[in-house]
Amino acid sequence: MSTAQIPTLGMKVREFATQFQYSVIALVLMSVCPLRALAQDGHSHPVTPQHQELTPDQQSKASALIKIVRVSTARFQDVSVAEAEGYALQFGCVSGPDLGAMGLHYVNGALVNGGVIDATHPQIVIYEATPSGRLKLIGADYLVLADAWNAKNSGPPQLMGQLFHLFDSPNRFGLPAFYTLHVWAWKDNPNGAFVNWHPNVRCESFAGQNNP
Repeated sequence: MSTAQIPTLGMKVREFATQFQYSVIALVLMSVCPLRALAQDGHSHPVTPQHQELTPDQQSKASALIKIVRVSTARFQDVSVAEAEGYALQFGCVSGPDLGAMGLHYVNGALVNGGVIDATHPQIVIYEATPSGRLKLIGADYLVLADAWNAKNSGPPQLMGQLFHLFDSPNRFGLPAFYTLHVWAWKDNPNGAFVNWHPNVRCESFAGQNNP
């Protein structure tokens, strides 16, 4: 080895040592973060397809949750039934520039204020406007305010193995920080049944208030 190569080798060793040190620090920080920081950030994380392999138990729980949502919300395919039970349109049609849309959120204020997560009673039912003007039921959304939840729990909410997403405040909805879990039980989402955005949902046929 020539003397000209020795400084270069030394620099590489120092670079590797520095990178290793940063990796160790990152692992330590991850291990000591509060559990609620594990909640998926609905604000800043891009949506990516859920390609990871699920265990049989995870698959069973996911399928069971989707089935419960379908059974519990089937009557809301007629939006007038949802309205009669206290659900009302909020936020117009929620869309994103690159990620598709969330659709029309019919919110039950009493269920939101109750702060209880019950698979059979979603705080929100979600619709998509069709070209004919009819509203088509496409899913449900479970929502709890973060401060109220954190005051009584040491970690973020989960429902049958599905971790809620955290939306910090301020947010586009004008709400305090909240946890939310979408379940696309009535319209298949190629990115996964529990992500925030649906790439195949559109707002073009909605003739009411614009998205927030």
